[in-house]
Amino acid sequence: MSETAATTVAPEPPHEADHTEPDPRRWIILAVIAIAQLMIVLDSSIMTIALPSAAVDLKISQENFQWGITAYTLAFGGLLLLGGRIADYVGRKRAFVIGLLGFAGASAIGGLAVNQGMLFGARALQGAFAALLAPAALSLITVTFTEGKERAKAFGVFGAISGGGAAIGLIAGGALTEYLDWRWCLLVNLPIALITVAFAIPIVRESKAHGDTRFDIPGALLSILGLVALVYGFTEAAKTTTGADGVPHAVGWTDPTVMGFIGLAVVSLLIFVLVETKVKNPLLPMRILLNRNRGGSYLVFLLVGAGLFGMFLFLTLYFQNVLGYEPLEAGFAFLPFSIGIILMAGVVAQLMPRVGPKPLMLIGLGMAATGLLLLLRTTPTSSYFGSVFPALVVMSLGMAAVFIPASSTALVGVGGHDAGIASAVLNTAQQVGGSLGLALLNTFALTATANKIGDLAAGGQDPSAPATVATAQVAGFHVAYIGSASMLILAFLVAVVLINAKKDELPTEGAVAA
Repeated sequence: MSETAATTVAPEPPHEADHTEPDPRRWIILAVIAIAQLMIVLDSSIMTIALPSAAVDLKISQENFQWGITAYTLAFGGLLLLGGRIADYVGRKRAFVIGLLGFAGASAIGGLAVNQGMLFGARALQGAFAALLAPAALSLITVTFTEGKERAKAFGVFGAISGGGAAIGLIAGGALTEYLDWRWCLLVNLPIALITVAFAIPIVRESKAHGDTRFDIPGALLSILGLVALVYGFTEAAKTTTGADGVPHAVGWTDPTVMGFIGLAVVSLLIFVLVETKVKNPLLPMRILLNRNRGGSYLVFLLVGAGLFGMFLFLTLYFQNVLGYEPLEAGFAFLPFSIGIILMAGVVAQLMPRVGPKPLMLIGLGMAATGLLLLLRTTPTSSYFGSVFPALVVMSLGMAAVFIPASSTALVGVGGHDAGIASAVLNTAQQVGGSLGLALLNTFALTATANKIGDLAAGGQDPSAPATVATAQVAGFHVAYIGSASMLILAFLVAVVLINAKKDELPTEGAVAA
């Protein structure tokens, strides 16, 4: 089992025998695939550190700030299932190369962005091509390594790179932003992608699935429409208007535009579920979700994604905008979280065969929620080691005890035919959860910040003074941390009710990062 942060299970081996003899260049092919995967993982975290600088340069408003992350994760998670189908049907090598070239082109557009719309569009395009590239990369490992032990080693290498990529992205994002420019956090993908393509074309073998190769286009369109409308509705609720008293007030949930988008989202997603029960080749087979252990695992991952993505964004803003950290310093400030997960993952991997997945998940979710609540001790003048560091350590140890067991219970009772789709749903749940949670928590934070400024102004303080703004921002972050912790507590309850897999029921296939 790969000892990494974000985990999912290996995809099913393709039905056709692409080649029976091991490819003599298989380890070189793994290196090429691993570089592509590292680029995807880096881009999930590298822009987190760069966003405050990009926001100043492109004049991005506070309520739209989160789209710099959400546009990527929403497109990635929303299109991941379709991307896996496309890779299987049109050819995994072809999808891999197209994904790399598209990702490079989207990165170039983002790096040259002249306004927030251009940046957000480029980030969404990056996510769309990543949704094609990521499943193609996993499938290529499966068809390239035909022997069981070698395949396990390959997935272990792949998983280790994926797990470490987030930490590398935080440091790289800080260094590039501080010493060059935030745009290089995107432009750096061009040489990486083009060099990878140059190696991939001559050495990677093509393979594709046969049989029923019809795409569920209505399902894909409905799911994306529903998710985008929901996130946009959340974002609109966070927008502020200046009242007669000169103090900003949030638009709120009862605004007609907000209610309209949320209503559109609900209708679209309900129709999506109906369509998936009717079509012959559904994007999301309902049988995958209806098992209590699998469904519970997906809900846990969705809620964990919703809680954690916001934590990274709000802590980044706290480090740079409130404490005055430079971008590289902010990147290093997150390292305890990554290191804690990596170290604890080894312990969890040893414990799970002995105690089973459920006790570990419950302990982990409880610790992670506690860590988030410890962030309520932060103030505009707090010290890092006195307030943030303990919270990051507790959260990281808890998260390691969640990711690995949940990725295993997501495969309980899955036959070989559905292993690939079960894997993709797990990663989709995390990305979509992160997108929705980030939009919702950003709304909570901005509303609380606006209210706090109003209260301080009513008490005679200057609403535009830096100290007043910092105090109000931290108050908004605290509301977001409470919301994040609430999502993890809800995940705890989901695990209590739904997860009942015993240790001898867990699949033997190792979990790998995706």
